[in-house]
Amino acid sequence: MKYYHLNNRNKIPSIGFGTYQAEEKEGIEAVKKALKTGYRLIDTAAKYKNEEAVGKGIKESNVPREEIMVTTKLWRENLGYENTKKAFETSLKKLDLDYIDLYLIHWPANAKNYDDWEKTNNETWQAMEELVKEGKIKNIGVSNFWPEHLEPLLKTAKIKPVINQIEFHPGYWQPEVTNYCKEHDILVEAWSPLARGKVFENDEIKAIAKKHQKSVAQICLRWILEHEVVVIPKSSTPERIEDNFNVFDFQLSAEEIKTIDSLPQMGFSGELPNHWPDKVN
Repeated sequence: MKYYHLNNRNKIPSIGFGTYQAEEKEGIEAVKKALKTGYRLIDTAAKYKNEEAVGKGIKESNVPREEIMVTTKLWRENLGYENTKKAFETSLKKLDLDYIDLYLIHWPANAKNYDDWEKTNNETWQAMEELVKEGKIKNIGVSNFWPEHLEPLLKTAKIKPVINQIEFHPGYWQPEVTNYCKEHDILVEAWSPLARGKVFENDEIKAIAKKHQKSVAQICLRWILEHEVVVIPKSSTPERIEDNFNVFDFQLSAEEIKTIDSLPQMGFSGELPNHWPDKVN
């Protein structure tokens, strides 16, 4: 396992386990399998409605709590100072944990859903900073923030976001957002790393996979790691959970990275921070 350092000197595993759509027994077993495989970063969110299952999976895994980095997220309808405090306590209770390792604003407030969106984001962040001081959160960050959302937040923040979790995969990897975050010492984390399955249809990625004798998924995950971005693949299939984790025994060439960088748009979710509640496609 390779670790990345956050801007607060804490560290985070370079690969984690995503739990989106993994609920009830399936979610519990998937988390247990992931932890047994060697994953030490588990990613969930209030919106996924599986925090209880994730918490049970962690408990039943018998892996020491201090070895596991647990991420959950604040949903965009619960932004604001008081709402953040309440939503956090709900997540903490559902996960049945004493603290959260990484708490993220799932989506930024924007002009479409909040009258004073900058103030809303700032007040949300203030509440999260207070929870850090109380020892209830180890690290705080954001998700799906563009530079236009980060800039006003960075002006007032006492604690800088450690991470920005964004849609990042072959065919849609947001280089402008990625570069902005790197310039401001904010680590990028990739959601939907396999482009909603579209990468499995791509001939160029398949050719690179054949050359390395690796799966298409492993090539995509390795490509993300080559960009020094945290990646959180999700699966409920034991074989794929293992396959996704085995990406540290090979490297891609500069030419292969450039080839994947240049692929045309594919697998884009249609989700953009300023278009909610509407989708682009």
